[in-house]
Amino acid sequence: MLAQRRIPFTPLSLLLLLSTVCYSSIGGSHAFALPPRAQHHHLQHTSNTRISSESPVALSSRRASHTAHTEGNLTYVHNSNICETTEGVGQLSGYINVEDDSAFWFWFFESRNNPEKDPFTLWLNGGPGCTSMIGLFTEHGPCTMNEDQESTSINPYSWNNFTNILYLDQPFGAGYSTGVKVETSEDAAKYVWQFFQVLWTSGRFSQFKDRQFILATESFGAHFGPVFIKYFNEQNKRIDNDELDAEKVVVSHLMINDGKHDPLLQFQSLIDFVADAPGYGKLADDDVIDKITDALPDCADALQECESRRKTDKSDDLCNEAIIECVRNIYVPAIGDMNPDFLLIKDNHRDNFTDTHYGHFVRLDDVQRSIGADANSPNKLTFDQCDSSVKARFSKAGGTARSGLPDLADLVNSGMSVLIWAGDADLKANWLGVHDSMIQMEWTYNQTFKYTPLTNLTLGTETVAKYKIVDNLTFAVVHGAGHALAAYKPNVAQMIFSQFAANVPLHSDYRFLP
Repeated sequence: MLAQRRIPFTPLSLLLLLSTVCYSSIGGSHAFALPPRAQHHHLQHTSNTRISSESPVALSSRRASHTAHTEGNLTYVHNSNICETTEGVGQLSGYINVEDDSAFWFWFFESRNNPEKDPFTLWLNGGPGCTSMIGLFTEHGPCTMNEDQESTSINPYSWNNFTNILYLDQPFGAGYSTGVKVETSEDAAKYVWQFFQVLWTSGRFSQFKDRQFILATESFGAHFGPVFIKYFNEQNKRIDNDELDAEKVVVSHLMINDGKHDPLLQFQSLIDFVADAPGYGKLADDDVIDKITDALPDCADALQECESRRKTDKSDDLCNEAIIECVRNIYVPAIGDMNPDFLLIKDNHRDNFTDTHYGHFVRLDDVQRSIGADANSPNKLTFDQCDSSVKARFSKAGGTARSGLPDLADLVNSGMSVLIWAGDADLKANWLGVHDSMIQMEWTYNQTFKYTPLTNLTLGTETVAKYKIVDNLTFAVVHGAGHALAAYKPNVAQMIFSQFAANVPLHSDYRFLP
């Protein structure tokens, strides 16, 4: 039996529990994808990287430049030689200014494969309020941090092996983005729409507006993704009806890993998960399981009342109180002294790969100047992985207590290609809850999904995941992966996501070849 530890809490700390993320060292067998390269970028090193004249972003016969350029509301540095040092691969980083004196920070990397034809991917971390540099440096970006915390190495499993990818800090307050105090996913969507209006009309990015567009996200991104696409589609319809003069933002694919789709379903499934986690067994003592089981009815009543009064004046406070109650009485005792991001870490030990690795790096003055992150952000000396004030505003507005399934259902029913997946060692958004969310979601084939068995996904001789495909929805659970899925199993994550990006039905032993 695992000993359970009392965790002191306040209402704010309870709300932040579900957004705090710890990361493991990236280990395991790297059985496929590009071979590792021995390239390193040190702060004192100036690369003579050649930039392809055919590259949409990189400039011909130019060396890495740290000079900031301005095109209207777009301010950027091109080819900083930070992180991505692959020869001939371009990158841009900087700010896009939108209304209300607000500015989004972004970092864009060309595809290493075929930037002129490969898809465009937008990556958003969750939180709400977490920087997308989590995804960039610890999950699937072009580089990983070295132990000296001041240099990087090429990531052979980067998702820019097959897609052009943009990492965006949003909402304002996350990472290096700064501006108005957004409180809801619906409001955040309006500002991200403005971001793309600047992006698509710029000479640097206009060529991507007609590409296959993948919105990829995780955790609370289960709310961001569907809400953003819903708003984009509404605006696109206004453009079609000549009611709005703007650039369309057409998302064709949605990917959510380890999503917090529905809080009630996640709390319910957490009880089952700690009682008998598939592949891991019993995670909590009987007295803890009894305690959280007894607490479930009150939690369920509170969350259901929150949903039923979704449009009323008092619903935000009611929802905020509901999530506090459920976290206090179910989540905290269920987790005990385990690491909620990765249950294979025991006795409250932290992962070796933590914020201190990339966090130190992105706070360095030389790095900030090189990537153009010191121009607009007042937070450059206090860069936080996840901004607690953003999380608190969304929670106070009730957003963390409401279900994101209705908006996701609309997209699935529309025929959009959707990939929903999770790590089987994630306690924060356990995969049983994610799977049950797809069953409870009101879409055409939810009952077919319920009764479709999971199939083994293999890589070589190893079973690395299980999956099912029902119409336009693909579901997968990756063995040995935690909340930030790609950080733990980068080779498996690349195998799965590269098939999704290539519109290939998920299957075993798929090997991405550049």
